[in-house]
Amino acid sequence: MTDSDGTPDQGSAAPEQKYADRVQRSVPGIIAGVMLLAIAGWLIIDAVINGTGRTPWIALAAAPVFAFPVIAYTLRPAVLSNDRRLLVRNPLRTIDVPWASVEGLKAGYSVELFAGGKKYQVWAVPVSLRQRKRANRMAARAAASGDTTSSRWSVPAGRSVRPGQSDPTRAWSDQVVSELQELADTNAANPLAAGEARVTWCWWIIAPTLAGLIALVTLIVAT
Repeated sequence: MTDSDGTPDQGSAAPEQKYADRVQRSVPGIIAGVMLLAIAGWLIIDAVINGTGRTPWIALAAAPVFAFPVIAYTLRPAVLSNDRRLLVRNPLRTIDVPWASVEGLKAGYSVELFAGGKKYQVWAVPVSLRQRKRANRMAARAAASGDTTSSRWSVPAGRSVRPGQSDPTRAWSDQVVSELQELADTNAANPLAAGEARVTWCWWIIAPTLAGLIALVTLIVAT
């Protein structure tokens, strides 16, 4: 919508976000989750088809007790970010934090998010000490050859990492933390990035797991 002189009407619409959600998640975790679900599915189907007595019912009751936690801890964790907020999907909770409320991120033995005076673990970005040691060795070799690039446990001050750019001298978790910290610093003053952190429970994981557990215990006790 424009004014009569052809200039945009600044009050006609709210500014749009600059880019869609960028997603960070652990590929090995996804692969492990898919494999576990495939093996469990095969065992459960076999028990239902070939089992006798209450075995098929026990297998069906055990399905959600196993499947939903596997989904929660392998397939669900993800970190989504745009110019307004950081969304952390952990196994049982979702933490939605506008950039203005992000107090910091740290990659130590695990990735941690600090917001609203609280600390949250970021399950989607696991820290591999082996990968970090390998990256440190590569950084040392690069430094010896005259390259000043180095790998660190926390976000290096003043260092800029391009989104999606791979740095062999730094562990993946450290690169992700650097990218997120840069987004937090860049967008903290954005009026659309204001607000408080919100935490919600993932009931579609919790409820069927508890229901299956109750059914499984009932069937076992009644056997």
